Amino acid sequence: MNITRIAAVDVGNDSIKAIFGELEYELNIPNIMARDTEDRPVIGIEELDDKNPLDGIHVRVHSPSLMDNNAIYRVGHLATKNTNATELDPGSSKSEEDQTLVMLFTTLALDAVRDENKKYFKRSGNIIDASYTLGTGLPLREVKEGKDAEYRARLLGGVHQVEFLVTPKYQGIKVNLKFDEVKVYPEGFAAYINLVMDNHLNIINKDLIDKKIIIQDIGGLSTDIAVIKNRNVDDDKAQGFHLGVSESLEMIREEIRKKHGVELDSRRDVVEILTKKHDRNHIMVKGSRTSVHDITDRILLELAKKQYRLLRNTWQRNSQTEICYFVGGGANVLKDYLKTINNNLDGYNIDFFEDEKESIWMMANAYYKLIKDYVRKEEKQRKQDEVKKPANAAK
Repeated sequence: MNITRIAAVDVGNDSIKAIFGELEYELNIPNIMARDTEDRPVIGIEELDDKNPLDGIHVRVHSPSLMDNNAIYRVGHLATKNTNATELDPGSSKSEEDQTLVMLFTTLALDAVRDENKKYFKRSGNIIDASYTLGTGLPLREVKEGKDAEYRARLLGGVHQVEFLVTPKYQGIKVNLKFDEVKVYPEGFAAYINLVMDNHLNIINKDLIDKKIIIQDIGGLSTDIAVIKNRNVDDDKAQGFHLGVSESLEMIREEIRKKHGVELDSRRDVVEILTKKHDRNHIMVKGSRTSVHDITDRILLELAKKQYRLLRNTWQRNSQTEICYFVGGGANVLKDYLKTINNNLDGYNIDFFEDEKESIWMMANAYYKLIKDYVRKEEKQRKQDEVKKPANAAK
């Protein structure tokens, strides 16, 4: 019999972050895919199994929840080189996009197919039956619109299959995915949980627990602003906006192409230029190190001003706020610009996560804490029920 495996997955607009089991495995895959054919050409096919599967994800995805069912995709790094690669568009709803589900199912299948997980899942030839208890999330705006229930139903409503085609190590393997339970959390609340609690939901930040906090989560396609009061998200004050960093990244990418003749494969390449440790805001042009500061500063400063306007408006409506935390990959990109604007203008009490990984993995970590706590409580209840059964039988 299959054992259900814990998975916490943040389907971010830039990349998928996933944590599995007892924190023993994690995945980070660019959220980009491209339609493809069944037999993609591979140079040196005999060496395919020596390569990293994450660099060659090529799958067919079958699911009753997909609008475009049984389609074939290049996923992640492999898709970035394709001219027809797709990333989520501004204005789209994460819960309604096929891309969200394709990326989620593929990520889970990449965990299920690992040799280390043979003890959990039934294998019959080249078919793996995998069961998961999933913690994931949606933007506050979509949760307020009730889309979390629809999204959960799409995941729970059947078996979803990922077939690995020309993928290193896993070629020809099919993974049937089934969910024993799915919890969909609002992203703002998840960020708060991660701020104040450890993996066992013990309070680790007592200074914040009863404060009135704003959490501004800047993503690729949207910004969520949660107002935390009395340890809960104030539903009336929570807001979601169609304002993320993706559009600005595309503008930077296009201006670099026009000015320097350099083609960047995806938004992720732009993020690497903006955040790398050395030679930040520089690219190579015909072998020469070239600054693109003029392009990045102008475009990102304009976006930072818009984000700061959202903060100012929210703070004015919640005047007793004590601190605002900027979180998410977008906050990491805009951090220096927002700090400069704040120092020159209002001087609000704002904070960022200086640890880049902590900021980017915040949602996945929060979902893990929440789903782990759910499983712990369910197990405790099951044991209590088993103790009661003999007593009831004796009566």
